[in-house]
Amino acid sequence: MFLEIIIAVFLGVLAGCITGLIPGIHVNLISIVLLSASGYFLGIVDGFTLGAFIVAMAITHTFLDTIPSIFLGAPDSDSVLAVLPGHKMLLNGEGYKAVKLTVMGSLFGLILSLILIPILIPVVVFIYSHIENLIGWLLVLVVLFMLWKEKKKIFWGLWQFLLAGILGMIVLNMTSLKHPLLAMLSGLFGISTLIISLNSKVKVPKQKLDGKIKLSKSKWIRAIGISIFSGGSVALLPGLGSAAAGVMGNELTGNLGDQGFLVLIGGISTVNMAVSLLTFYALSKARNGAIVVVKEIIISIDFMQLIGLLGVCLVAGSIAAFLALVISRKFASLITKINYRVLVTVIIGFVSVLVFYFSGWLGASVMVVSMFIGMIPSFTGVKKSLNMGCLMLPVMIWFLV
Repeated sequence: MFLEIIIAVFLGVLAGCITGLIPGIHVNLISIVLLSASGYFLGIVDGFTLGAFIVAMAITHTFLDTIPSIFLGAPDSDSVLAVLPGHKMLLNGEGYKAVKLTVMGSLFGLILSLILIPILIPVVVFIYSHIENLIGWLLVLVVLFMLWKEKKKIFWGLWQFLLAGILGMIVLNMTSLKHPLLAMLSGLFGISTLIISLNSKVKVPKQKLDGKIKLSKSKWIRAIGISIFSGGSVALLPGLGSAAAGVMGNELTGNLGDQGFLVLIGGISTVNMAVSLLTFYALSKARNGAIVVVKEIIISIDFMQLIGLLGVCLVAGSIAAFLALVISRKFASLITKINYRVLVTVIIGFVSVLVFYFSGWLGASVMVVSMFIGMIPSFTGVKKSLNMGCLMLPVMIWFLV
């Protein structure tokens, strides 16, 4: 059985590389396919081994999904905020460093959360019912703080948040639209950013491959600490996604700068995945798509199985961190050999085809509308992170109404 688990972990890492690097192919999609075919696979291996594969795939995905976000401007729902500072660093020749920051955030966040999880089991059970009732108001405070920081542009900030929020409420309630987040987030953050940079006639400079990071100790501590808090909150509470937690975490920590923010974003999604195993064990609740499928296959886990899956996280995360750095160096070397305008045009076309393939004409229409809304901050001067209203406003209403 041990050999089977080792093979499952390595295959999971390979699958996670595919889902992390190819926009539109998400861990949840592969997990659901596995669930539908679980009757066949459970005739070959036991449920724990299949669960180990899914966990390894999901952890690996969190390490690699920032690569297309930063280098291609093609985000998924967890790495969407990495587009903003990541693209800026790419245009300063620091794309590899941007990925390295997210990878280090993921790795440190994973290690610390794995150390804390066995200790937090009784705490989670105690505080779960109390925290759930506060999250909506906490988000309200975060949004008010975001708007207050816009100062003289607070009107335009409120307008942008509400515009994105209303878009999110409409899109997420379109029952006939498949993969709504792919269409909406690609328009709001990916394509809108690329079109602005295309019109600005920017040129990707030669990328620095030394990846030396100059970040103060206090920012490291704040970024990793809040990534554990925010990622853990996402895992505990329904309806709150990693990207929205990223906005909340950034506002809670104060000004981390672009580098500190990338560490925060890298840590949140990885911590979310690891702590989801804790909620599965302690509360019998699944808070993300991959763990929902694991719960369907295994039903419940005992303490030793929890430790085993946490071990899978550590092994997969260590391998994924190495692979992410190697692959991002290749990306950094290749991206300067291609004409930027041609590259951006190809990426816009590629993402558009992906959206059309997964979501049809309706998804393409949503992407276009989202793109125009996503471009507005470039003209009004407000922060583009206010576009996260597309997820935050529906969640706030879900909790408060």
